Amino acid sequence: MMDPAPSDLPRYDRSLTWQQNHDRPVESVALLLPAVPGRWTFCGRPVESPLGIAAGPLLNGRWLLYYASLGFDVLTFKTVRSRARACYPMPNLVPVQTGPLTGDEQSLSATDSRFDSWAVSFGMPSVDPEDWQADLERTRRRLPAHKVLSVSVVGTVQPGWSIDDLADDYAGCARRAVKAGADTLEVNFSCPNVATCDGQLYQQPADAAVVAQAVREAIGDVPLIVKIGHVLKADEAHRLLDGIGRHVQALSMTNSVAATVMDAAGRLLFNGERRGICGAATYQASLAQTRLFHQVLKERGQSLSLISVGGISSAAQVRECLAAGAEAVQLATAVMLDPAIGLKIRQALSSGL
Repeated sequence: MMDPAPSDLPRYDRSLTWQQNHDRPVESVALLLPAVPGRWTFCGRPVESPLGIAAGPLLNGRWLLYYASLGFDVLTFKTVRSRARACYPMPNLVPVQTGPLTGDEQSLSATDSRFDSWAVSFGMPSVDPEDWQADLERTRRRLPAHKVLSVSVVGTVQPGWSIDDLADDYAGCARRAVKAGADTLEVNFSCPNVATCDGQLYQQPADAAVVAQAVREAIGDVPLIVKIGHVLKADEAHRLLDGIGRHVQALSMTNSVAATVMDAAGRLLFNGERRGICGAATYQASLAQTRLFHQVLKERGQSLSLISVGGISSAAQVRECLAAGAEAVQLATAVMLDPAIGLKIRQALSSGL
């Protein structure tokens, strides 16, 4: 039986800037966590549960250790770059009112009422590499040995760069992360909130293959995960796997479905640009994508781990994702809205509920 969680657990404050949230002094919580029955792995490494957190909420080592203490066993350090990148201006999180998303939506309406999904607009910010590398080293020393430290990296394309230049940038960033203690390495090939090619590599299998191969050569035997966006068709999945399948150990499913967002007066937000919608509205899309890739991999006779991401917030949904073919699941929006959600899911899984 777990100790009761404090009722005032810190959470991401969307009224503050990304930097202000990054700098908040959150601390780990001392709790006795219930065991999750079963044998669990992440990219072949034994773990105590299939519960993980995607890169978004883990702004630095303090946030990562905090959520590790709240019941999560695979922690993905926020996407980092080879050079500092400022966050997009606020608002960075705009609640939206919507049902399950399919990708066909033209626009969604912002809401001030109760919500479980939001439009995300950060632009993958990053602190200086010397800073995040030092933070990673400290974090790995403090993180319990049985928990997995995964690190998300992205390339930072510059004017005039070729795909080889971008691949070198990804690889250099990945090499730094592994040197700092990453147990697994995630390359982010999908961010609907940036207009450059680094945000949509999953839609360009040939270029994605160049980058994946460069990262694989840079990190040796460290398990490599590719974060992909919304894929609807089997032929798209086959083409992507043709490009990157031989270089990677796992695929992380989509955590967002892109759409434009309107305010209460019908005016388009974010200069009319599409933004990734995250939260409960994406659950069915991500679950369907897990099933799609599981079937495609089976047809190909290919063995890659699948990580379900997108809208997960209950033990029932965790079980559904695992039944669909996922090795593990990752939460993001749910833990930002309710930091105790991991404790609740562990308790339900432990109790067979």
